[in-house]
Amino acid sequence: MKIGFIGLGNMGAPMARNLVAAGHEVVGFDTEAPAPEGVPMAGSAADAAADRDAVITMLPNGEIVRAVAEEIVPAMREGAVLIDCSTVDVDSARAVHALCAADALLSVDAPVSGGVGGAEAGTLTFMCGGSEESFAKAAPLFEIMGRKAVHCGEAGAGQSAKICNNMILGISMIGVCEAFNLADRLGLSRQAMFDVVSTSSGSCWSINTYCPAPGVGPKSPSDDGYKPGFAADLMLKDLRLSQQAAESADADTAMGALAMELYRRFVEEEDGAGKDFSAMLPRLEKRHRG
Repeated sequence: MKIGFIGLGNMGAPMARNLVAAGHEVVGFDTEAPAPEGVPMAGSAADAAADRDAVITMLPNGEIVRAVAEEIVPAMREGAVLIDCSTVDVDSARAVHALCAADALLSVDAPVSGGVGGAEAGTLTFMCGGSEESFAKAAPLFEIMGRKAVHCGEAGAGQSAKICNNMILGISMIGVCEAFNLADRLGLSRQAMFDVVSTSSGSCWSINTYCPAPGVGPKSPSDDGYKPGFAADLMLKDLRLSQQAAESADADTAMGALAMELYRRFVEEEDGAGKDFSAMLPRLEKRHRG
């Protein structure tokens, strides 16, 4: 396929490289990031989108996604598919779908889970919203860039799934970090804590796969000085999206709201900016009750 890829940062660049390695012809565009190996760069987003079978975007926020869509949709050919892999608000995702439908284009909102490591390894999970036809056209590309793609429903459903998933993740990581900190103060070894919880009712991804305690469980960012695999800044962004959606849907998400506030303090008032979101554990180690 001929593919345009717009947004070649930490996530987009390895995703584009994997498409090239699979034999697809990829043209890229980014306002700042350098060209990934094997990906020639277009002079504009519209140029990257012109005469392509598919255009993939991986961008920072809904405002930018909307602006880029307004630029590239007129340049795309009828029947092409726009695949937005950014994590943005549901309203922005639906606005892009409407823009595409008005120009006889297919579209999928397809945020991802798996982080930079998953992008590099081609093991991402894609949560997808859009028509069956749009999902079917994009599916072969998801198979290259990831190991699973779930069609969650119509326009905006992918973003809805991502927001709900990451609200769970933020809440569970705080819970795991609080439990490790309490275990430390009760004199329980971290290894014993891991051995019990990872095979008991407290088991979850935040402890089994991404343990925030260095030297315990599978290798994770905690073993590398909390260098981000998934930055606390991005977790804050996703939790804010979850609360924006909850307000719009009139949903009671008290734990999600509290998790958002804790990450807000960590990132904006303390030293969490630029650290992995699991660095909530060393934050708690410095604190006392109340």
